Amino acid sequence: MSKTISTKDYETTLKELHTELVYLQEWVKNHGLKVVIIFEGRDASGKGGTIKRFMEPLNPRVCKVVALGVPTEKEKTQWYFQRYVEHLPHAGQIVLFDRSWYNRAGVEKVMGFCTQEEYEEFLRSCPEFERMLVRSGIILLKYWFSVSDEEQEKRFKNRINNPLKRWKFSPMDLESRSKWLEYSKAKDEMFAHTDTKQVPWYVVNSDNKKRARLNCISHVLSKIPHEKMILEPVDLPQLPDKEAYVRPPMDYQTFIPEKY
Repeated sequence: MSKTISTKDYETTLKELHTELVYLQEWVKNHGLKVVIIFEGRDASGKGGTIKRFMEPLNPRVCKVVALGVPTEKEKTQWYFQRYVEHLPHAGQIVLFDRSWYNRAGVEKVMGFCTQEEYEEFLRSCPEFERMLVRSGIILLKYWFSVSDEEQEKRFKNRINNPLKRWKFSPMDLESRSKWLEYSKAKDEMFAHTDTKQVPWYVVNSDNKKRARLNCISHVLSKIPHEKMILEPVDLPQLPDKEAYVRPPMDYQTFIPEKY
């Protein structure tokens, strides 16, 4: 069982990490770095919650999330990696992939959405594709969120019974639950082919969501060298003479009801 963490300790640590993330963001922007972070794992493994906390303090113009849906008929005829390439970062940008090209080694393989030939070609070409990204100057980090079957069942039940989370649950989740063993074997084979020296997989123990978030963010910060941002002093200008402006009557505008 994963160790628990108090809400106070979690929020205190998260605040510290958020401050460091802002430093990292400014370093990436000012030095023209290109960063890609991949989040993979079973359904309900905590990827989304970690991405949400990662993004909270950041500028969405610098750090963006890519969560692609089912490929279109046109995209199905393209080179497999093509629709992901267009979302890769420009200089000074961080891109978080909420699932990625590894769909082919996971859900597509297990659910039969690709052929055996397409699957085998992915395992051959993926390591070279990622080495190409690294050679082009992209910092590429890959995280696999590992959750136990007991914890996944608990989270699925919570999604089913909570109106605020029901949208997270889909018929595909039922299918993935019934194919737990097949997903385990697919993950092991995926690691065997794509856990390379140049672009290794980092496994996050995610049975405890709060600890998983803190550990993952902390690890990202440790893998991208950066320095603390220096805040230059700013003097706010004085407002101009208010008497030079006459505001129109308030009943000229439509205000929303103040229900709260």
